Amino acid sequence: MFRLFSQTRRCLQVKRALKRQEWPLRPAHLTAAAQQASFSTASVEHLSRSDSWPKDVGILALEVYFPSQYVEQVELEKYDGVEAGKYTLGLGQKQMGFCSAHEDINSLCLTVVQRLVERSRLSWDSIGRLEVGTETIIDKSKAVKTVLMQLFQDSGNTDVEGIDTTNACYGGTASLFNSADWVESSSWDGRYAVVVCGDIAVYATGNARPTGGAGAVAMLVGPEAPLVLERGVRGTHMEHVYDFYKPDLASEYPMVDGQLSIQCYFRALDQCYSIYRKKIQSQWQKVGVDKPFTLEDFQFMIFHTPFCKLVQKSVGRMMLNDFLAAPNPDTQSGLYKGLQAFRSITTLAESKPTSESVSPSFIQLGPLILSSYNSELLKCFNLIQSSLVRIHRGVKLEDTYSDKDVEKAFQKASLEMFSQKTKPSLLLSSRNGNMYTPSMYGCLASLLAQYSAQQLAGSRIGAFSYGSGLAASLFSMRVSQDAAPGSPLDKLLSSLSDLQTRLDARKQVPPEEFAEIMKQREETHHLVNHTPQGSKDDLFPGTWYLERVDDKHRRQYARRPL
Repeated sequence: MFRLFSQTRRCLQVKRALKRQEWPLRPAHLTAAAQQASFSTASVEHLSRSDSWPKDVGILALEVYFPSQYVEQVELEKYDGVEAGKYTLGLGQKQMGFCSAHEDINSLCLTVVQRLVERSRLSWDSIGRLEVGTETIIDKSKAVKTVLMQLFQDSGNTDVEGIDTTNACYGGTASLFNSADWVESSSWDGRYAVVVCGDIAVYATGNARPTGGAGAVAMLVGPEAPLVLERGVRGTHMEHVYDFYKPDLASEYPMVDGQLSIQCYFRALDQCYSIYRKKIQSQWQKVGVDKPFTLEDFQFMIFHTPFCKLVQKSVGRMMLNDFLAAPNPDTQSGLYKGLQAFRSITTLAESKPTSESVSPSFIQLGPLILSSYNSELLKCFNLIQSSLVRIHRGVKLEDTYSDKDVEKAFQKASLEMFSQKTKPSLLLSSRNGNMYTPSMYGCLASLLAQYSAQQLAGSRIGAFSYGSGLAASLFSMRVSQDAAPGSPLDKLLSSLSDLQTRLDARKQVPPEEFAEIMKQREETHHLVNHTPQGSKDDLFPGTWYLERVDDKHRRQYARRPL
């Protein structure tokens, strides 16, 4: 019986594999839809008449929402009484957006979905799946997705799959994967999927508060996309750790172990990148390409961004991984020039250290001899000592997460690569802050907003998504080759071209007022019989907002006129 079942399963797998080869014979109505000036209901036809798999599944359209007010990080440094540059140079942050008393996770998501549908000229019945990734929980049972269903009410469309997905900042990526898999599955009925990522990142008064932010991103997912999710090359790493979590359901504030969280982020990046490289190199070998995959093979690289400085270090981290994996890297010139000392570490990382590697007496007595002779020689000795100790101990990759020598060396070596591949994606992160779940997709929007279709066409965008606790994935998107005016890629970029203008249109708020608004949010969090105080006039036109919370915690929303 089991043998029969096994044979049947193999037959089904062969049939599915053959169907995948039929992608070029895609449904005619999808090809036509991709050529239209807008996303129309013509593409809602079911695929029951065709056995073809959808081609080039990915992101068709993308919309971003961020709050209409912000605080300058330079002024926040002065207000908090910290040294100048701690938030700006140390964290790499310029401004931080924050929500008014009238905004919550539901209103953010209502706004971004409404805007996506209106700007893409979609009909509400053309959407067959709606999934939300968020860690901002205001109800332990009722999903944000169910609140969004009021937008579908007039259309009569209640046949919309999907629900909320939660794990720190990773929920949006899980929702994107789920939606793309739905489009590629036998459950797909030919309609679009919408993925929503939204969060309000707030911290108690202290060092963590400047790493806050807020916002939402909505993505339209379907076939014939200008941003195609590359199949079969995701690298994922998951483990159990308490680096950042929210056990107090009565508070918006998280419990954070900052140093542990950074170590977890780097460990996840190492693991995900290693898995990704193995998978894509395996794909290459099947088509006769025998070469290692490196950071150079990404034209652009975006990251989940708690703060911008961490992202710059992460590019260096990926270069370190490439360096360690290279059989014979050139350390005399080029990319890896001057990094030979770190090559020695790799050679000994998996071997047992020997007492002959370096003289302990030299390590102990050297500073005593040199300190009385010359301070510059002492600095040189300390650098040599640090390298020798590493060699002596046989340091492994995971031992370098807090190693400043490794960090500085590879951050410096990767500076040009960071400037070309990643820095443009940090526009929104540096000026609005950490949006949690939408963070990486805000980086994607920033990247797309600053390049033309011709510049982006055919490129590969690497994406690293991280959520504490922890869940992480590194995946990639291929940009369409079609950069013609009116093409799906051209329309996607045009819809994001106002990003800089919208950031400039926000209202600057002094730190004192920001602190008072944070205090109000803290005091009114989960309050019943509550009407938010303050003016709604500062909200962007078309923004949804919280109107009232009644005595049964039921929330009522309204929309500011366009």
